[in-house]
Amino acid sequence: MSTSTGQKVTVNEASTTTYQNGTSSTSASAITNGESVLVLGTVNTTNGTTIAATQVIVQPTGSGGSAASSAAGVVPFQRGAPTTSKQVGQIPANYSQGSGTIVSGTTANKATEAALAAYPGGVVDRVVKLSNGEYEVHNIGVNWPHHVFVNQDFKVVGAD
Repeated sequence: MSTSTGQKVTVNEASTTTYQNGTSSTSASAITNGESVLVLGTVNTTNGTTIAATQVIVQPTGSGGSAASSAAGVVPFQRGAPTTSKQVGQIPANYSQGSGTIVSGTTANKATEAALAAYPGGVVDRVVKLSNGEYEVHNIGVNWPHHVFVNQDFKVVGAD
């Protein structure tokens, strides 16, 4: 697969991988080439471009792709390029990178889905619950945003 910013990603599916189109369950064979999908799972930290998929969600027509990425301000990752440094929304006052507890499962999936809906184009490698109860979604594969902050209601509140 390719992300909306053109990064090549390998998605490994398992017998437990679920597929969803809207609110309905679907199958891998029902997904057609060129459709935008959200892949939730675990990123291989060795290469950063392989995802062990737990869930694949077909995105509504017109919600993904490079136009959405441009509108959201996503900058494709380019090795050796300096990062684009900016901050939007609210960043928790006591936030320090590396603090918090890594979460998984439904909570991580909901936080990831919210973050990638607001800032499509990256690959999430972890979700961290912060001391204030919010979540930091660690977004790689784009120069910005690297951290997307999601509240307890799974609404994006800030990014840096």
